[in-house]
Amino acid sequence: MFAKPPKIICFFLLWSFFSFSQNEIYVAYAIPKELKENANAVVRNSTTEITISSINELVYSKKYIVTVLNKLGNSDARISESYDDDTKITNLKAVIYDAFGIEIKKYKERDFTDVSAVDGGSLYSDAKVKYVNHTPVSYPYTLVFETEYKTSTTAFIPWWVPVNGYYLSVQNSSFTINNPLKIPWRLKESNFKGYKIEKNESESQINFSLKNQKAINYERNSISSLNILPIAKVALNNFHLKGVYGEATNWEQFGKWMYTSLISGRDLLDEATKTKIIELTKVAKTPIEKAKIVYQFMQDKTRYISVQVGIGGWEPIAANKVDEVGYGDCKGLTNYTKALLDVVGVTSYFTLVYANEKRDIDKNFSSLQGNHAILNIPNNGKDIWLECTNQTIPFGFLGDFTNDRNVLVITPEGGIIKRTSIYKNNENLQVTEGVITLEENGSVKAKIERVSKGLQYDDKSYYDNLTENELKKQYTTRVWSYNNNLKIENVQVENNKDEVEFLEKLSIDINEFASINNDDYIFRVNIFNRESFVPKRYRERKMPLQINRGYKDVDSLTFKLPANYTLNYVPDFKEINSKFGTYKINFKIIDDATFTYHKEIEIKEGVYSKEDYKAYRAFRKKIAKTENLRIVLTKK
Repeated sequence: MFAKPPKIICFFLLWSFFSFSQNEIYVAYAIPKELKENANAVVRNSTTEITISSINELVYSKKYIVTVLNKLGNSDARISESYDDDTKITNLKAVIYDAFGIEIKKYKERDFTDVSAVDGGSLYSDAKVKYVNHTPVSYPYTLVFETEYKTSTTAFIPWWVPVNGYYLSVQNSSFTINNPLKIPWRLKESNFKGYKIEKNESESQINFSLKNQKAINYERNSISSLNILPIAKVALNNFHLKGVYGEATNWEQFGKWMYTSLISGRDLLDEATKTKIIELTKVAKTPIEKAKIVYQFMQDKTRYISVQVGIGGWEPIAANKVDEVGYGDCKGLTNYTKALLDVVGVTSYFTLVYANEKRDIDKNFSSLQGNHAILNIPNNGKDIWLECTNQTIPFGFLGDFTNDRNVLVITPEGGIIKRTSIYKNNENLQVTEGVITLEENGSVKAKIERVSKGLQYDDKSYYDNLTENELKKQYTTRVWSYNNNLKIENVQVENNKDEVEFLEKLSIDINEFASINNDDYIFRVNIFNRESFVPKRYRERKMPLQINRGYKDVDSLTFKLPANYTLNYVPDFKEINSKFGTYKINFKIIDDATFTYHKEIEIKEGVYSKEDYKAYRAFRKKIAKTENLRIVLTKK
């Protein structure tokens, strides 16, 4: 009977200790309930201060306190800082607290691992990173991370991204830029609408703050987070990049500075190489024919390897150096190809692009942007784009690595924003033809030919580099994994780079494919191109719908019936139309032992309203249901 009072006293004493002895910001249980909803982590306080002491001195300081609620939130608690020969870290430490705000681990700068910031694919680099790989023992926990560095590079000022992803809530985030010398600058705010952001601005200071922002749920088939989450960008009109001063307020000026300061004069080649290129291209009748020969020469001679040195990693290696060693990074190989084309009188331009993730160079805000370089060849309004780091890609083809996005073309007269090649809807075509022989025991023998173009070519072109065993495994475990007992008897692939087409020829066996029940022989008619995707259901969709890639598939299959079975009925022609695309299937009985199946599906790329999402899901659901269509044969 005396058990309860001591427990109450202990609890009271414990709570008093945490309430008065610990900073509440480190206590996970002090987070407001609404900020924990749908959150994997909560930014308790993020304070960033940047001081631009001069055109060639910037001091960056940040204190970041985040409470990680579960394992998925660990990505919001990275403990790392990058630096290079131009950047000196002046403060670096981290402290971990448990759920009650009790310190459990402290890391000083000497405890951080110091490594190269690039992977083993790089030859050398002056970019490094100091990091701690902390392994949590329990959740929730709180990280306090402090960092400060000084750099002479002011060409890029870190952006303010207060909500750095989905499932992350923000209790408080502030961002201050001090500009005591009042160096002329420009500011761009993106996606601020709908967020309670406070802003104070003067000639010498900009300050933003955001408080009590609830976590945002990720919704599939949505527009990029770059178009949803708030971002503030600042750029100086006069700046410094590792010993090189610049001045620009627009892309034309920025491009001219980059051409003059970073690219011009790095196109020298030795006379032997010039003579060889002239000899190789003497049979060419047009500039484009010359360009194709030069591009093939470059692909055969070089290989890609990352070289992150020079002026901030932005200056390409000299063309004669690439020619000598036979390798280079994207900048070096692009510049080398440009130099070779110059020799034979073909105009081309070094171009900056964001690669991999589909992302635009911001055409309305000039600054140091992009993470990759490609080459632009003007061609009477039909620009040709060359990817110089891929030694197997066809001439003039980009694929989804850099297609359909705004890029910065660097010309002697200045920078120009252009858009790379767009592969729209039915240009991304896959055509499948085949003969399917149904065996009396329920097995299938098939001969298939499949031709892919556009981005569907891009998806399959690497098959050309697979061994026979790797290729067979690709089909059985990935492409047609939904078919049990599928075996590839023979496969041949042909990569037609001139036409940018990929051809596959296959002989296939599938054991026990059909279900045999008394006198009925039942099988799915769609064997080799099943469209089963149905978008996730949302009760209240909040984000617009985006279909990132349009495509068209055409399947024409001829079915040979097994002996002793007959087909009495085929489904009627079916067509499903919507603003998102079309779907058609058609059957035709040829004779007592043969029928054909023809399917066409076209999906249209585009951005649609959130209200359209329900209709899109219904459209996809109808297709998926039809794709499971079964045919019944009857024993004679």
